[in-house]
Amino acid sequence: MKRSQSGFEQRRVYRRLRMLQIKVFGTTPPCANCKRAEVQAQKAADQFPGQVEVVKLDALGAEAEQFGLVTTPLVVVDEKVIGAGKVVPAERLISIIEKYIGAV
Repeated sequence: MKRSQSGFEQRRVYRRLRMLQIKVFGTTPPCANCKRAEVQAQKAADQFPGQVEVVKLDALGAEAEQFGLVTTPLVVVDEKVIGAGKVVPAERLISIIEKYIGAV
């Protein structure tokens, strides 16, 4: 990156270079809402091939604690909690992803 780029520009370039993750924390076996959350996350990710991936994680795992998991499903995009205890619609996830990767 050029030295003249602002911190914001550098972060934007970095985000474009790496795969954006949608993390879906759920129960094992998955409850109905956890399954729906995974489906919605995958629908959103499918709109950005090669740029977004869905990662399914156990709600009882160590990583869940860092997000203050209280109820499932928990949906996280780029390490930010987007929804807890509810299914986040694919349309909302797509809107959020577009902001992160700079798509219009």
